[in-house]
Amino acid sequence: MTLILASSSPRRRELLSQIGVRFEVQSADLDETPHANEPPHAYVARLAVQKALAVALHGFQPVLGADTTVVLDEQILGKPRDANEARTLLNRLSGRTHKVCTAVALVQGVRQEVRVVETLVRFTKLRAQEIDAYIATGEPMDKAGAYGIQGLGAVFVQELHGSYSNVVGLPLFETAALLRSFQIPIWE
Repeated sequence: MTLILASSSPRRRELLSQIGVRFEVQSADLDETPHANEPPHAYVARLAVQKALAVALHGFQPVLGADTTVVLDEQILGKPRDANEARTLLNRLSGRTHKVCTAVALVQGVRQEVRVVETLVRFTKLRAQEIDAYIATGEPMDKAGAYGIQGLGAVFVQELHGSYSNVVGLPLFETAALLRSFQIPIWE
């Protein structure tokens, strides 16, 4: 049986391919608005499971869902709606340490498991002209917290504690363990 990835993220596709997993893509379209007072770990876990379940309704194949968010001062920082919001987010992250939380959920039939991973990321102090130049590239616009560690935003990351692939959008160590627990091969 082929794994289904319930995500349109090119980064998640690249990471799954990196560990040799065979999969098909069927993205799930959900409202990703956090619930009132929803803790970040509960938020990403809920969305990862909902994405997997939305696609799993179509059959018995195993479905992998994931969700990543940036957290600063226990506040969820989503994708910016426009350049002004991206500027605000990057200014808030400047010179500070934030968390990146990713949940990975695997659903097959009635069985479902979810794992949540947290990585600490410290940003250097950003200058206004750096922020403006970065926003002008367009990269921050579809990324939680308005940056991509795997792209141009990597130069802002002064220090990282935890999983790099988690910050990209799919913690590979935990994902591989989850896949193995469902007898889904890696390195194929």
